[in-house]
Amino acid sequence: MTGNPPGSPLRVGLVGYGLAGSVFHAPLIAATEGLVLDTVATSNPERQRQARAEFPDVRVAPTPDELFARAAELDLIVIASPNKTHVPFAIAALEAGAPVVVDKPVAGTAAEARELAALAEERGLLLSVFQNRRWDNDFLTLRKLIADGALGDVWRFESRFERWRPQPKGGWRESGDPAEIGGLLYDLGSHVVDQALVLFGPATRVYAEADVRRSGAETDDDSFIALTHASGVRSHLYVSATTAQLGPRFRVLGSRAGYVKYGLDPQEAELRDGRRPGGRADWGTEPESMWGRVGAGESPLTGGGTPEPTLPGDYPAYYAAVAKALTEGGPNPVTAAEAADALDVLEAARRSARDGVAVDL
Repeated sequence: MTGNPPGSPLRVGLVGYGLAGSVFHAPLIAATEGLVLDTVATSNPERQRQARAEFPDVRVAPTPDELFARAAELDLIVIASPNKTHVPFAIAALEAGAPVVVDKPVAGTAAEARELAALAEERGLLLSVFQNRRWDNDFLTLRKLIADGALGDVWRFESRFERWRPQPKGGWRESGDPAEIGGLLYDLGSHVVDQALVLFGPATRVYAEADVRRSGAETDDDSFIALTHASGVRSHLYVSATTAQLGPRFRVLGSRAGYVKYGLDPQEAELRDGRRPGGRADWGTEPESMWGRVGAGESPLTGGGTPEPTLPGDYPAYYAAVAKALTEGGPNPVTAAEAADALDVLEAARRSARDGVAVDL
């Protein structure tokens, strides 16, 4: 920690200024009271210019090593670089004495995630994982419905994160090289698995199907994961880039009622369009036409059930919690241990899809 005077903002170093760094982390850091984006590390000249244009006071480091060498000047280092660099960069930041936030997936294996957690604990440093979709509008709404008992005992949870991208875009996220940790199981799958575990607790059995559908694709682009939770709930999770007709984002069936919700949380689209959350009362809200419906024995597609107002999404809450953890000793919003539990499931899903069998955890 820098030992800044009381009340001064925490200085944040950001490694990587691609999609994750420029669209998600930098704007959310800048919008968080008590945090200031101090340094961005990127070797790409165009991204260096972009960072300076968007944050005129930011310092730019041409390499992560240069940022790590200045760790004593920083209060937090955020790793938003490609997946294969998450573990070595997190280790470097922790060994330099800095608290760390790592984008998901924190690692390629649960064992690596637990090793990082052990290193952070040994150094007495915060290690948090950016699972921003815990603050999606529909997920917050579903958590409230479950807590209020509106659905009764949940029996089945269906979650879909589907897109229609018939042509591969290329890049490391779609690389077939296992070292890149690409593919949808580890990309969108990290979100849907994390959400299922938060809602319904640990999984005891995993079955998965992972397919490569598109011509020229190198890694899974259409996958399904079925979880049996220790609580008895069954989760059916779909992630796909090949869905020509999108299904509901959530379909949740309980003993009293069900909840069906279409459409994605608007925050990612707003961030991509350059809109920022700071001071906006309408951040993360959606029109009434997008609300989900709660009911029993009726189809929401024909107007059945009761509209359920969608709570506002709140990605800024993640970094607000990180700041509170660093300054006041508040709880870590997403621990590496939780991320490791999700990686246990993803590793089991990969084995299940490869071998065509269910895997017990």
